[in-house]
Amino acid sequence: MTHDEIKQQLIWAGKVLVAEGQDDFTRGHISFRLPDDPALFFMKPHSLGLDEITPENILTIDLEGNVVAGTSRRHSEVYIHSEIYKQRPDVTCVLHTHAPYAVALSATGRPMRAYSQPGALFYEGIGVYTDTINLIRTTTMGAGVAKALGPHRAVLLKNHGVVTVGASVAEAVIGVIMLENAAMVQLTTEAAGDPAPEFPRADIEKLKTDISRPEQFAINFDYLVRRTKRREQAG
Repeated sequence: MTHDEIKQQLIWAGKVLVAEGQDDFTRGHISFRLPDDPALFFMKPHSLGLDEITPENILTIDLEGNVVAGTSRRHSEVYIHSEIYKQRPDVTCVLHTHAPYAVALSATGRPMRAYSQPGALFYEGIGVYTDTINLIRTTTMGAGVAKALGPHRAVLLKNHGVVTVGASVAEAVIGVIMLENAAMVQLTTEAAGDPAPEFPRADIEKLKTDISRPEQFAINFDYLVRRTKRREQAG
């Protein structure tokens, strides 16, 4: 993808995330590692909503968290992104939101269960960062988040929010939406009391493989972009 195409994907990602209830005022941020220079990444600016990303206000940042291009204000939690990119060369996109059900699940201290198909995507595959409820404003804290993430596609920041990662914008965005759905179903199920046993591990793992194929993330992201466009056109 060209830089312009990446920026357009970030713009639509922000709009989709807001449409899906992932926004929290101007908090939350998304970034994308540059394919032609992996030591740099594009990132949403501070003080604007996820649905206010434009080609002009996107920042270019290095792996130390320094702005190398752009005049917008940088998010103080840039170190979530820079430290994950340092530790995970396979990751191209990093996303942080304050999705309410994911926050609630993180506060329980309970593991993610496969009580739904989205839950299967994160079955025994989600990290938990427990060092602080505060903002991740230092390289040390960012490295702690990256360590808690480990090899997984998501990490819960206890009582704070969630970070999802992926090899594409689509994977990170659809991942965070599926995680929120999984958390909602799990909390509802557990609130009802006495959940039935989960399906066998082999069945859950097979589903996880089926729904984690790159084309699945792309198909669903493209659908949400189309739906968001239709809503914009309808006024």
